[in-house]
Amino acid sequence: MDPARAIVVCILCCILMCNGSFGEGLDMKQIKVIKLPTNVSIPALIMFGDSIVDTGNNNNNFQTFARCNFFPYGRDFPGGVSTGRYSNGKVPADLLVEAFGIKELLPAYKDSSLEPNDLLTGVNLAAGGVGYDPLTSKLAAVELLSDQLEQFKGYIDRLKGIVGEKRTSFIISNSLIFVVLGSNDISNTYFGSPLRRLHFDVPSYTDFILNQASQFFKELYQLGARRIGILGVPPIGCVPSQRTVGGGIKRDCDENQNKAAELFNSKLSAETNHLRHTLPSSKFIYLDVYNPLLDIITNPTKYGFEVVNKGCCGTGLIEVTKLCNQYQRTCTDDSKYVFWDSYHPTERAYRIIVQRILTKYASSFF
Repeated sequence: MDPARAIVVCILCCILMCNGSFGEGLDMKQIKVIKLPTNVSIPALIMFGDSIVDTGNNNNNFQTFARCNFFPYGRDFPGGVSTGRYSNGKVPADLLVEAFGIKELLPAYKDSSLEPNDLLTGVNLAAGGVGYDPLTSKLAAVELLSDQLEQFKGYIDRLKGIVGEKRTSFIISNSLIFVVLGSNDISNTYFGSPLRRLHFDVPSYTDFILNQASQFFKELYQLGARRIGILGVPPIGCVPSQRTVGGGIKRDCDENQNKAAELFNSKLSAETNHLRHTLPSSKFIYLDVYNPLLDIITNPTKYGFEVVNKGCCGTGLIEVTKLCNQYQRTCTDDSKYVFWDSYHPTERAYRIIVQRILTKYASSFF
């Protein structure tokens, strides 16, 4: 969450303090490992994105509000360690690398304990607060998406130093590359700040961030990436913080934000399809996360959830990153909650969403 939105959240906090197919009860302990065809090799997984998939790249950025390497974050992570993952446990980056049988966790590229062997099977370049729009990252006081691209170039150079140019080319072209962005652009930069609304309406802003996204995807391709999964924006208007800020007295979903997400997703899907058919040997795959999460929110009992409009941390209405801390009480059973804090889902919700994505799209990468 960017500083502008954080101010709104803090004010609300003070006011509050002063005043389908998965079956019911599903609780997956492990992601089902994908069985690859005999002629397919996926040596590594590389992640680009924001806080949905960040595994600790913001830990040493003390200028940003978007950090979470402190309790109660990570309370259900192995060892109960707060690693910088924006949830109670694992996040989609970990679940995806596990699902393809590569390794258990996807390490942050900026992790000081990263070993050369870790590079061979993939790293996480994502950082909380980032967006396709450069202004999004600036408002959050985090590195730009272009910085993630530069880090990717550095990663490629490091690979060459370990295994040589030929093997590096094989790893990059056969690895799974995932991009998870757009939520911060819509919720924070456009609806949470007046700066972009002065120059764009929703259709033109979604065009703007689509152009930024398309250029980024093409640059990944130029660097040798071929299997690129692009996740759409979730129903961002239904996350607890956006209900609190824009959902009225009843804290309904903010439909303006949801409609913007749907519009952007439709454009992103079309652009992904265009790139797949125009860039030789590419597998650009659009991955719908909007409908899986919306189905959980709309039909929680089908999945064994009880609370969809509040996070587990604190009041659940506004607490996220630094506002969700050791001084806040947390729910006793987060498996009943779709959201861990007011912006990010619980590990259990992530597992259901990721499994649905894999069931629908995994074979498209082969």
